[in-house]
Amino acid sequence: MGHSAAVWDYRAAIEITKDWNGIDQIVLRNPQGASARVSLHGAQVTSWRNEHGEELLFTSSKAIFKAPKAIRGGIPICFPQFGSCGSLELHGFARNRMWTIDDNPPPVPANDFEGKSFVDLLLKSSEEDMKCWPHSFEFRLRVSLSTEGDLSLISRVRNVNGKPFSFSFAYHTYLLVSDISEVRIEGLETLDYLDNLSRKERFTEQGDAITFESEVDRSYLSSPNVIAVLDHERKRTVVIRKEGLPDIAVWNPWEKKSKSMADFGDEEYKQMLCVDGAVIEKPVTLKPGEEWTGRLQLSVVPSSFCSERLGLDRSGL
Repeated sequence: MGHSAAVWDYRAAIEITKDWNGIDQIVLRNPQGASARVSLHGAQVTSWRNEHGEELLFTSSKAIFKAPKAIRGGIPICFPQFGSCGSLELHGFARNRMWTIDDNPPPVPANDFEGKSFVDLLLKSSEEDMKCWPHSFEFRLRVSLSTEGDLSLISRVRNVNGKPFSFSFAYHTYLLVSDISEVRIEGLETLDYLDNLSRKERFTEQGDAITFESEVDRSYLSSPNVIAVLDHERKRTVVIRKEGLPDIAVWNPWEKKSKSMADFGDEEYKQMLCVDGAVIEKPVTLKPGEEWTGRLQLSVVPSSFCSERLGLDRSGL
């Protein structure tokens, strides 16, 4: 425990363990005691804790941690389809596949990983995937935890096919909140959104901030690169910074839908909110050999920070 930040060995801060189904998971730690846990099932972040050991991501008490069922909670990777906007299974197949640890990844641009614990994961198209989505790809994901406790995910999708392909995408981020009625989102006001409860009809957000009184399932379009989720009861704010992810999906199932989901508790909608950096309205198209990058960074600050200090100036990462 006697590490100081100056001599912190980030490689020693990475541990590989197994979950209760025998699936490998990687635990990242920082010198202050924050941690993140990533499963090879879906390359899914299943836990993100601050330096006090407090969990920041929601996972349902009824979640099924067994392939091929997707894990209800954490940060599922939705690829090559978000939602039901295509012919594939809901949110695509990447979250239901077994990924591998990539020991020799190509360099990540903007090499700002000094002192961060991180892991690189890899998914390649399989024969099974090619039957339902006939495109060859390599998907590299780097998950990192900074000395400040920030959680970052960088996805890189490369077309290794002989022809172009298109995809939609999301980091389907389940945030743990104290009480959904005490939460608001800042940064999405005045934006157009598609309302998935009204057959994707397009509306314009009228509120000064987004608050919650009933089921919400929306895709906010051409959103700024910084969004803030304020939790009044916990007096803390989750700041979401993103690059390459023009849209934001916001979801809370509320009471009625919660009761219809087998892997979700009837009352758990009160403690969760999904706010997803995403590519929804205009799918990414990659020509052969091209690569797309999508970055997400989550950080937590005291809610005494006002919007101006949070940097809600659309600048992003």
